[in-house]
Amino acid sequence: MWDPGKYLDYADLRARPFHDLISRIGASAPRRVVDLGCGPGNLTVSLRDRWPTAILECSDSSPEMVTAARARGLDAELLDIRDWTPAPDTDVVVSNAVLQWVPDHFSLLRRWAASLPSGAYLAVQVPGNFDAPSHVLTRELAADPAWASRLAEVVLREDDAVSTPLEYANLLADAGCDVDAWETTYVQPLHGPSPVLEWITGTALRPIRAALNDAAWAQFRAALAPRLDAAYPARADGTTWFEFRRVFFVARISA
Repeated sequence: MWDPGKYLDYADLRARPFHDLISRIGASAPRRVVDLGCGPGNLTVSLRDRWPTAILECSDSSPEMVTAARARGLDAELLDIRDWTPAPDTDVVVSNAVLQWVPDHFSLLRRWAASLPSGAYLAVQVPGNFDAPSHVLTRELAADPAWASRLAEVVLREDDAVSTPLEYANLLADAGCDVDAWETTYVQPLHGPSPVLEWITGTALRPIRAALNDAAWAQFRAALAPRLDAAYPARADGTTWFEFRRVFFVARISA
């Protein structure tokens, strides 16, 4: 279950990779633009603004996110990304911070590349920080005997949840695409009490929250907060720097 309100905490900082991604899409007048994993739609509307004549298609697997996107006036569909098939006029596909949740998404990317029309753009961004303290400390606490039995069914993503820019570039070049792939580490300024805990509560901690009742969730947060605060100390001015590595690729389907 996703909480759109919590996800939108730090919305401006979370949006930076999305805008960097779509800035590298060269389409001038696409017929159909698709946002797979649109979330609450706050970024999807920028696709509508950039390509106002295009049909805008958007979807998410979370009912809560779809409801939030529809409240923004978007015709969002409830859909598992693995079930999506491109319409013949699809010229731009954007998937922002979604494929890390999909095991074996290489096969999905190959299928999309084979199904999209010549000249179409496939633009993807995924987090690349699963070996960062924010994620390592979460996995360590979840594996602690105090929590292991209660979180036995929870799958927390490891380093192999995503690949490197080079691996994605090779995959899509082999599929017949022209590829632009890169990575960026944003150094995000966070503020307030335990800001890294609050940041990951909206995303990485979601499976843990779903597995625990309110009291246990409060206990887990209380145990994790000092570990994160030690790994991400606040400066004297109150700023906490949070390194936020992201992996990008934009593939253009060759003729």
